[in-house]
Amino acid sequence: QVQFVESGGGLVQPGGSLRLSCAASRSISSILAMGWYRQAPGNQRELVAGFGSGDKIKYGEFVKGRFTISRDNAKNTVYLQMNSLKPEDTAVYYCKAPVSVWGQGTQVTVSS
Repeated sequence: QVQFVESGGGLVQPGGSLRLSCAASRSISSILAMGWYRQAPGNQRELVAGFGSGDKIKYGEFVKGRFTISRDNAKNTVYLQMNSLKPEDTAVYYCKAPVSVWGQGTQVTVSS
C-alpha cells in the first residue's frame, strides 16, 4: 500500500494558476494507474486527471485543456498543473491509486 500527501492548494483568483503536488510514501515507479480527483461540497468525487495503463492519460471533460498531470518517479511525486482556474474548480483535490487510501487532500479555492 502507499500513502499520498497532497499539497499546493490555496486561494487564487479566477484565471490564475496553481500547481498541486502529491508526494508518495514509497516508490511509484510500479504504480501505473493513479490520478487526481476532486470533491466540491455537495458533489460526488470526480476524476480530474489520471494515468492509465500504457501511459494513457485521461482528463475530466471539464478540464478542456486547462490542466496537465505529470509524474516524477525519481521524486515519487505526481503533479497537477492547473491554469485558467474558474470558481467552479473550487474543491478539495486528492491523489489516489488503487493501492492507496484517500488522504486529506488539498483545498483549492477560486474566488475574487
